[in-house]
Amino acid sequence: MGSSWTLHDAARLDGATVVVTGANSGLGFETARALRAKGAQVIMACRNATKAADAISRLESEGPGAQPVFVALDLEDFDSVRAAAAEIASGYGSLDLLINNAGVMGLRGPDGPDRQMKANHLGHVALTVDLLPAIEAAQGRIVVVSSNMHRQGTISLTAPLDVADQKPIAAYGSSKLANLLFAFEADRRLRAASSPASIRAAHPGWSRSELAANGPVESAGSISKRLGSFAGAHLGQKTRNGALPTLRAALDPSIPPGGYVGPSGLMELWGRPEPVGASKDATNHLLAGALFDASLAAVGANWPS
Repeated sequence: MGSSWTLHDAARLDGATVVVTGANSGLGFETARALRAKGAQVIMACRNATKAADAISRLESEGPGAQPVFVALDLEDFDSVRAAAAEIASGYGSLDLLINNAGVMGLRGPDGPDRQMKANHLGHVALTVDLLPAIEAAQGRIVVVSSNMHRQGTISLTAPLDVADQKPIAAYGSSKLANLLFAFEADRRLRAASSPASIRAAHPGWSRSELAANGPVESAGSISKRLGSFAGAHLGQKTRNGALPTLRAALDPSIPPGGYVGPSGLMELWGRPEPVGASKDATNHLLAGALFDASLAAVGANWPS
């Protein structure tokens, strides 16, 4: 398939069950829309029940398919994550896809950096660990949605989760770097254990979304905020195109375990979804191991042997 991959190349997903976090808007919604159109049963794991209900109505209005299911999920609250995972695991014997998509950006306040690390990274770690048996039962895939802003992230080998002193956008980059470090290390450990589950990562480039419109300017002045919000909402590629790297990572059999997919264009801002490279830090095995172990300890989880 190569660089010409499109959704038309992907096989049907009839009978498959998929979970998409943050599926009520933006990239998550477009991902859920495409997977439902392929025939999958989509579980929309979201924090806001009202927005999720509106998103489900939109999906149902677009044509026949399995009715999407809402599961409440607050990634900053590990009890909520465990409850969501238990609900999904008890309702479905196996899980073909887990798309760790949800995220926040640029949160202000003294706890803003730590909240980003929880919502973007640690909550997804807890969800992945709890759902791994169901994913293994289906020989399924996990897709971690990162960002090219991971290149701006900084993670310490001795304190890999400590972002408290970072600026809001810097902390976002660090949380996205944590996404990749965890994804690559988790996949190495799954391969070493001959697990039937596997992990890939993706990033959307610069896409129009609520996160892109509001996140980068969350702590800016009023004029910069207006300009930044306009740019995030109207420039960049369409959100539907921004979801394609995630969808290729999830559906294309030619993307190997541990693969990373992003846009093919200038600076990976837009373009066709293709395998891309990550930063030097993101591929540092020593840093990945430290981040992996610290993440499991932070959420009180044990990686299956």
